[in-house]
Order: sequence, then C-alpha cells, then structure tokens
Amino acid sequence: MSDIAILPSESEGLFDRALKRVTLLWRDMAASVSGPAENASWETRMRDCLEARGGEVSARNRAASLAQSYLTLDEAGRADFFRALAGFDSDAAAVEMAMREVSAARDAATRASAKAKLRRTLEPPRVRLLTQFTTIPDGMKFLVDLRADLNRLMGKDPMLGALDADLRGLLANWFDIGFLELRRIDWHSPAALLEKLVGYEAVHRIRTWRDLKNRLDSDRRCYAFFHPRMPEEPLIFVEVALVQGLSGSVQKLLDEKAPVQDPRRADTAIFYSINNCQRGLDGISFGNFLIKRVVALLREELPNLKTFSTLSPIPGFRRWLEERTSEAEPKLLTEEEAKQLVEWSGLESGDAALRALLAGPRALAGSWGLKAEPVLTRLCARYLISEAGRGGKRARDPVGHFHLSNGARVERICWRGDVSEKGMRESLGFMVNYLYDPAKIEDYHEAYVGEGSRAATAALRRLARGGPQ
Repeated sequence: MSDIAILPSESEGLFDRALKRVTLLWRDMAASVSGPAENASWETRMRDCLEARGGEVSARNRAASLAQSYLTLDEAGRADFFRALAGFDSDAAAVEMAMREVSAARDAATRASAKAKLRRTLEPPRVRLLTQFTTIPDGMKFLVDLRADLNRLMGKDPMLGALDADLRGLLANWFDIGFLELRRIDWHSPAALLEKLVGYEAVHRIRTWRDLKNRLDSDRRCYAFFHPRMPEEPLIFVEVALVQGLSGSVQKLLDEKAPVQDPRRADTAIFYSINNCQRGLDGISFGNFLIKRVVALLREELPNLKTFSTLSPIPGFRRWLEERTSEAEPKLLTEEEAKQLVEWSGLESGDAALRALLAGPRALAGSWGLKAEPVLTRLCARYLISEAGRGGKRARDPVGHFHLSNGARVERICWRGDVSEKGMRESLGFMVNYLYDPAKIEDYHEAYVGEGSRAATAALRRLARGGPQ
C-alpha cells in the first residue's frame, strides 16, 4: 500500500459497499413473499410481520422487507418508523388482568405461575418484532445501527425512550461478554478490517497508511472484541505501545520515524487509544473487560512487562477552567499563584491572566504561559481528583470516570502530552497516565463505584489539595 492520506470518504466507501450488498440481498428476500404494499402504513406492515403468516421463512422475508425499506428513509421518515414501532406496546387491559391474578394468588405455585404470565404480558409486541430482525443476514448489525439512529432522533419522547430501553435490553443480552471474541489486529489482517480501524479511530486520527503500519508494528499491539454475528465489525478496540517506562507525549509515542523497539525488552505497556466503534451499543460497557483481558494476554506473551498504564486525554479540562474563570469569584488560585501570574503576564489579576491563557494558543506557548506550568498542573490535578460530575461522586472528566470505574489509579499528569490542535483545544495540551495495577484493580474499582473514592498517588493528592477549594 502506498503512503497516502486516508480521507474519510474512503472509509465511508467501504461501509457503502457493504450496505449495498446486504440491501440487495434483503430486496431479493422481500420479493419472495406477499404482504402489504410498500406504500402501506408502517403500522400495517409491522402488524403483518408480527402475525407471522406462512411460517418462519416468510416471517424472516417480511423482516428483510421492513429493514430494506427503513434504509431508504430520510431522517423524518425514520422518526415516523420509530413512532410506529413504539406504538406496539403491552396491552394495558391484559397487564391489569395479569396483575390482579398475581394479587389473587393464594399459594406459592399459583403465584409463581401468575408472575410468569405477567412477565409474558408485560413484554411488548415490538420486542418480538425487533427479535425478528436477527434472523436476516446482517440483522444484528442492522439493530445496532437502528439504535444509533434512535438515540439521535428520540429527543424527550417518552414512548421512544421506552423503545430504546427495550432495544438496549435486547442488545445487552445478545452482546454479553461471554459471547464476544478477543482478536488481535495486525498489519496482515484483512484490508477491509484495517480500513474500518481507520474509520473508527476517534482519539488520535490515523492519517496515512504509514501511520497505520507504525501502530501495528512489532512493538505495538491492537486488540478488538468481535461478536460472532458481526465477525467483520469491531465493537471496541485498544491500541497499545510496548515501551520502557511511562510515556508522557503522544506525539513521541506515535512518531513514525522513531526506531522500532524490541518488545521483549519492554517493561511497560501503554494503552494510548480506546475506541467504541458502534454507537448503537452506547451504555453497554466492554472497556473494563477489554483492558483486563489484554493485560492478561500481554503478561503471558511478554513476562518482562511490569507496568500497565494509559496515556489518556483530558477532554473536559479546558471547558471546566472556562466555566470557573467566567464566575465572579473563581477561587482557583492561591495568593502566591495569582501574584506570579500577574508578574509574568503584566495583567491586572491572576484570574485575568488565567482567562488570557484560555483565550488562545499564542499566550499558552509564550514565555509567561510556559512559566505557568506548575499552576496549570495543580489545577489539572484538582480537576481529575477532586471535581465531581453528575451525582456528586463520579469524576467530572468522562475519560477519567471510565478508567477509575475500571479500577485504574491516577498516576501522573503530563504537561504538553498532546500538543495537537485537538489536545490544546480540549485540555491545554495536558494528558494523564492512569495506572492499572493487576493486584489492585478490583479494590480500586469497588472503592470508586461504591464510595466515589478515586485512587491516585499521594503526590497528586497533595497537589490537588494545594489551592482554594
């Protein structure tokens, strides 16, 4: 393969080809069964699918017809489709009757039977219709993409929220970790899979084939989870660099000109990019299992590896600083820090100097901006270790919440860890190492999930407490 830039349209072309293949197959299946005309209402066509006339083959072909029609719709048409599907809810009268039978039961056996009937009655017909889609070719992928569309379109409609809950419950069962296969992706993997890797990489964009080859070289590893019904579609993947010591700069880590290292001499595995590939599986977590499985595989393959760490972005840091500095009294700086910022910047106050640093990259890259590293590092430690998000217990930073809930420890803050435009825009260039200690993962996980306690080094804890709270 030549060293050329990979444009988004090239990855989209791959998905378009796959979509065209499957829709032609669905169209052929639909042609073999009679039913309502394609211009019939969605309710009529869905009811026809649920009646299952003609046996399983006919039911499958009707589901294929419905799926093929859905893919031709614009946004408004898909919203109408979802509203029609949501309308196939449980029969309220039947549910009420089944509840009365549970209440009227006088012994354990009768009550158990009544409860079983109630559970069956509560299941809305739309669940059966959704399940029918799994019987058609690429039906599982269709449902995953269907939920991605639903999440984008449902807004605050309570009926669509109930539909999403049904679909999420089905997908959570079908994508249970016990059904998934962990596979390594390398330079010799099928070209179609490598193209998808490029398309799904959202943390650090893969720009050229040489960049991709560098990330799959002998001192690198890439692992992904796959589902047996979606064998060519990664669900989530992680990219790993095998190095000596902790890495603090993603630009150095991804330098294509750097010499390839002997992985047998590496003592540290750096997880530098984790990507969820299927938006329709949002809320169904694989990351915790992925990291643990990869750590186990690497320890078995390379016994010299002693340290397992991430080099992670801090996407919410700058936004948090901007919100705080917009307040009348931000209370972010100590007196000494404020005095130093005034002296270095020539501005009237420390808060004004901090706002100037956030205004653009020029001030941050200037002489006084570079002097502000200790101040910004302390604020970053406070953000990661002390600032709370939703509910008051979880970490405010979404990436931090992910790793802390998976049992990691905040190990080191990396100044100028990502000096790309995105890195400066989101986190002023800061990155962070989250350490995964195999002996402590479960303890850290339980402490964070149960009490909101965030594992961090003693030095970073002291740093986070060093200013006004």
